[in-house]
Amino acid sequence: MLPLKDSDKPIVRKLLDAGCCPRCVLRFCCVGVQAAYRRARQDTLTELQAFIGNTGGNHKSHDATASEPPGHPPSKRARVEAGACGAAEEEAAAVAARSDEDVGVAARRDEDVGVAARSDEDVGVAARRDEDVGVATRRGEDVCVACLGILQELCDAAQATEIAEAVKAQSFDFCTLVLSVSLPAQLFVREHSCWLHVKTDQREKSVALSKDDVIQVKEAYKWVMQGRVAKELGGVAVVTRSPFEIAVEFIHPETEADCHFLASTCRDAFKPTKNKQSVFTRMAVVKALDKTADARFLQHYPSPPARPTSRCVPQDVQCLHASVFIAGRYNKFCRSLPQTPWVIDGERRMESSVEELIAAPVLSPFRAKGFNFSSSGREDVDVRTLGNGRPFAMELLNPHRSRLSNAEMKQLQEAINRSSDKIRVRDLQIVTREATSRMKEGEEEKTKSYTALVWTQRPIQREDLTFIQDIKDLTLDQKTPLRVLHRRTLAVRQRVVHSMSARFLDSHHFHLVLKTQAGTYIKEFVHGDFGRTKPNMCELLQTDADILELDVESVDVDWPPPIPE
Repeated sequence: MLPLKDSDKPIVRKLLDAGCCPRCVLRFCCVGVQAAYRRARQDTLTELQAFIGNTGGNHKSHDATASEPPGHPPSKRARVEAGACGAAEEEAAAVAARSDEDVGVAARRDEDVGVAARSDEDVGVAARRDEDVGVATRRGEDVCVACLGILQELCDAAQATEIAEAVKAQSFDFCTLVLSVSLPAQLFVREHSCWLHVKTDQREKSVALSKDDVIQVKEAYKWVMQGRVAKELGGVAVVTRSPFEIAVEFIHPETEADCHFLASTCRDAFKPTKNKQSVFTRMAVVKALDKTADARFLQHYPSPPARPTSRCVPQDVQCLHASVFIAGRYNKFCRSLPQTPWVIDGERRMESSVEELIAAPVLSPFRAKGFNFSSSGREDVDVRTLGNGRPFAMELLNPHRSRLSNAEMKQLQEAINRSSDKIRVRDLQIVTREATSRMKEGEEEKTKSYTALVWTQRPIQREDLTFIQDIKDLTLDQKTPLRVLHRRTLAVRQRVVHSMSARFLDSHHFHLVLKTQAGTYIKEFVHGDFGRTKPNMCELLQTDADILELDVESVDVDWPPPIPE
C-alpha cells in the first residue's frame, strides 16, 4: 500500500490529470520510501486511481468500491460507471477478470471517471472521456510531462539490461558501483512548473513543504535502476562512494526550447563560455529558476507543462573508474634523457623521457587511458640520478583494471627495468591519492646530495680545497637562473648549502660533494650565473669555475615505503 494520506488526494488527482506518470506523482507527494518506486508502474497507477476514487480514509480497491455495504445509497461514481459501461455487471466482470490489459483499462477509466463525475451533470462528459482513455490505453503509455519518460520505459528491466551490456562491453574490473544520471536542463523547468501546479493545494493544506522536499528525478531513477543494473552485472554491491561509476545521460531535443525564456527573465544566470555548447546548463537553469518569481514564470511558461510527444533519448553509457596511483623511486643513468618529454617550439628534442619509459609498461596491465607523472623535484637532462633514486608518483587515468597482486607488481617492476638500460625503478607499489601528497610535503625543507665534476681556470693544488670542508650552512641568494627564466618567475630565492667536501683530481679538476636544501641550483652555485647566485664557487676559489658533470646521489624523502628485494 502506498504511503499516502487523504490530504494527498487533490494533488494526486491534479498530477494524473496533468499527465504525470505514477512515479512522478509519488515524487511530488514527497514519498521517500524507495520500495514504492520499484513497484511496477501499472500497479502503482492502479492503486493511485483507486485512492483518488474513494472518499473514505482507507485506500479501497476497485472491488471494495463496487461492493458498498447494504443500506448505503449508490454513489455518483457507481451511477457514472453504470452509465459509461452500460451495466454494473459488465464492470464487475471486467474487474474480476484481472488480465493485465483489462486492469490497465479499468484503472485509467476509474481515474478519469472519478475525477470528472463530481456532479450528476458530468456523466456525459465522463462517459466520453472514458472512451478516450480506452483509446489512449490501447495506443500505449503517454510520455510523462514531468520526467519526459525517464521514470517510465527508461526505468524498466529491459533498460537495465541494456546498460549492463554496455558496461560489460567496456571490460572494466570492479567489485562495487555507483550510478550517476545526467538530465536535460529543461527537466528542471518542467519540475518547477508541476510544483507550481500543486503548490496551491499544499498551501490550502497548510503543509510547510518546500520544493526541496520533492524527490528528484535522478534520485528516483537511481532507487529503481541501481539495484537492477547491479543484479545484471552479477550482483556487485551498490555503494555511495564507489571508485567505479556508470554514467547515464539523457537528452530531449523536442523540449530544448523550454529553457529559452529564462534568458530574458534572469539574464545574469547565463554567461557564454568557450567550452560549452549551450549556455543553458543545468546549474544555470536551476539558478535562474530560483531567482524568477512565480508570477513571472507563469507569464512565460504553462503550468502544468505541455504534454510531450516523445520520450528522452538515452546517450552512450560511460564508465569511469577513479584514478589508480603508482609510486616508486627511479634511477637515471643517461646524460641525454629528460625527465618529461622535451618539446621546444612544437619540435621534440629527445626521443624519449623518464616518465615515458616508466609509463609504457605500466599502462598496459592497468589498461589506463592516460597518466599524470610527478616527482620529488627534477634533474636536468644531462644529470644522472643515482643512489636510492628519486621518488615519483604516477596517476593512471580511468584504468580498466585497478588492482595487481604483489607478485604482479614485482613482475611489472622487472618489465620496466628490462625495457631500458637508461633507467631503473624500485619500490614500485600502488598507493592512495592522499599518500602522494607526502612526496611534496615540506619539499624545500628536505635535503639532497650531489657530486659535481668541477673545472677551474687557475691551476689548483690539493691544499687549495681544504677550506671547503669547513663551510657549513652557507646561505645563498639565487636569482632565477637565466636557463629557466622562460618557465619560472623572476625572484631571488634563499637556499642553504648544509655541507661540502672536495676530492682533488688534477690541477684543473676536482669532485665537489654537496648536501643542500632541496631546490638549490647546483650549476649556478658553481659558475655563479653571471653573478646571479651569491656567494658562488668562483668567488670562494678566486678563479673562474664551471661544472662539467653533475649527479644526484640521494633525495632524502622518506617515501614511498621501501619494499624488500
